[in-house]
Amino acid sequence: MNAAQDILHPQTTLENGLARLVSTLDPAAQGIKGLRRLSGGASQETWSFQMDGGEGHHLILRREPAAARSGGTGIGMAAEARVIKRVAAAGVPAPQIEHELTPDDGIGAGFVMLRIDGEALPHRILRDDSYAPARAKFARQAGEILARIHQTDPTGLPIPVQSPREVLDDLADRHRAFGAARPVFSLALRWLAENAPEPRAPKLVHGDFRMGNLMFGPEGIRGVLDWELAHIGDPMADMGWLCMESWRFGNADPVGGLGRREDLFAGYEAAGGDPVDLATVRWWEILSALRWGVIIEEMAAWVREGTDTSVERHVIARRASETEAILLLHLLEGAA
Repeated sequence: MNAAQDILHPQTTLENGLARLVSTLDPAAQGIKGLRRLSGGASQETWSFQMDGGEGHHLILRREPAAARSGGTGIGMAAEARVIKRVAAAGVPAPQIEHELTPDDGIGAGFVMLRIDGEALPHRILRDDSYAPARAKFARQAGEILARIHQTDPTGLPIPVQSPREVLDDLADRHRAFGAARPVFSLALRWLAENAPEPRAPKLVHGDFRMGNLMFGPEGIRGVLDWELAHIGDPMADMGWLCMESWRFGNADPVGGLGRREDLFAGYEAAGGDPVDLATVRWWEILSALRWGVIIEEMAAWVREGTDTSVERHVIARRASETEAILLLHLLEGAA
């Protein structure tokens, strides 16, 4: 791929490359139609399109931007594809990958997968009456899916291994590198260091299991998306991240704004997950608020450097103070 050409004419470059690709995947296809970039995603591009003719599949391209930022925290497109294939084979509702991009495809690094129909926008899922049945069972269903993820054999996957202490140390380093002096973050770092859980048997961890990365139908969760932060570590990390207040989108219920922790834990253990340690989940929930705050600091650095000029990134980059309020008012109360 010619990076300069791709930056200047991304739609044309993709249309031409994907037209060649689908003709190879399905000789009866005449090309593609309806190519459009989807919103969301902190580091990867997501495009939707349809085969023109042939089987007419609706497809999703997930790829690394041509001008990828250095120092990203993702595992890379090839590793993400391997993780998705592994969990799908283990019964996790995940996208079906149709093709992994090669240099000969001329459109960068990434993969093409079948589109999962449904809704991923949290505000619609939390408020639209048609999703009431899905909301009613979300917490337990999320626990069941997390149990399947954590029981998936990660042997041979090219992804990092991270202990609680290593995650905390990495957050501290990233805050020092990108953030301003924030006494609340310093308090959180101190409390987390003093109360770090003992390492558990490491499992495959999604790393970003939350509202926004789950595709819903009225009947419930249809697919788990965005595996770029997958790693091997403490499975309780996924529960803490899911329950963190920012992913409740204004609702009071702790599990994604939709359910109770007790139902999440019951679904997890009933599906074969290890017994849930409540103190460890609380530790990860506190760390998750800090983690989101540090991610916001990094996004602010991208804006200052001019490497991301999107409106979405500018809006998010202003929100680190929200995580300070979460840490003070909801997570560190009585713990410091």
